[in-house]
Amino acid sequence: MFQESLNVVLSENFLSAIFSTIFIILMGYYLRKKNIVNDQASKVLSSILLSAALPALAFNAFMADIKPETYTTGINVLIFGFVAYVILIGLGYLFYFNKKGDLKDTLVVLTAFGSTTFFGIPIINGLFGATGTLYANIFNIAYRVFLYSFALIVMSGTKFDRKNLKQIFANPIIIATFLGLILWAFQAYMPQVSVMVKDPKTQESAAKMFSIFRIDKTLPWVFKGLKYLGDLSSPLAWLAIGMTLASISLKEALNDKLSLVYAFFKLILIPAIFFVILVILNSLGIHFEYEAIAAIIIMLATPPATVAVAYAIKFEKEAVLASNISLVNTVLAIFAIIFWIIILAITNGFVPVA
Repeated sequence: MFQESLNVVLSENFLSAIFSTIFIILMGYYLRKKNIVNDQASKVLSSILLSAALPALAFNAFMADIKPETYTTGINVLIFGFVAYVILIGLGYLFYFNKKGDLKDTLVVLTAFGSTTFFGIPIINGLFGATGTLYANIFNIAYRVFLYSFALIVMSGTKFDRKNLKQIFANPIIIATFLGLILWAFQAYMPQVSVMVKDPKTQESAAKMFSIFRIDKTLPWVFKGLKYLGDLSSPLAWLAIGMTLASISLKEALNDKLSLVYAFFKLILIPAIFFVILVILNSLGIHFEYEAIAAIIIMLATPPATVAVAYAIKFEKEAVLASNISLVNTVLAIFAIIFWIIILAITNGFVPVA
């Protein structure tokens, strides 16, 4: 078992993903630090990422056959996502029970909502491909519902209204996720067409029926364009992270001890709690595949969401603290995610989590 786990950790895919992440982040840092790109570059990359590359990546992940275990895990991840954010909010209030007012509100929101889309999903895609990305996007449905409802209400002090629904459901990533989820879940009930498919083992072609909306099979030239776009997600995200880190002073941010307290809760304790919960659920017969567990843990070990930090700045709720936490934890999250990937790889050899 130990040798199996060691082989996973030392595998070419694992080492390539870790090296690529760190290398491209450092490249972004270098480009900005040397003024090869200006201070708007990270914002431009982020806009492309959030409006084009990540929606394509989310949609592409659902262009896959339905297997019984994948479908079951997908439904479990969807339900668990909503339960998870209730637990996360509760943990935030528990961790910071001795804080009051704006400070407490800000810490609770920053603890519950990590940068799952911008920071987590590109790493998950690099490590676990379409299957991990599929589960990550399903889990993120609950994230966006709570981010644009609970988090906005707490930080703004206003009541939820219909205008907030547009922020939740008009988001390109949410539209792509829901569209992909529907086409994936109901593909057996949609109009079918016959497509010649080559068997990877025998190299012989045979006719197979697919939903007309499985564009990876029925319109491969269209899907290829979307795949190129989705594949930009990881490098764009990592370059933007590096450029952002080059623009702020880490030394000043580290002077705020609360940033380090937050880091322990957000990057270590919370993923550990949920890892135990997911293993227990699996042992009770509520099935989660390994890729789903890994995707959830990686997304939980991310720095605070940029939207949550933007709320703190916009509504003047501990804006400096939120910015410091964002900076410090963006750096620490890189190492925390590497730590959790290693833990996940090792425990996959010892613990029946899938």
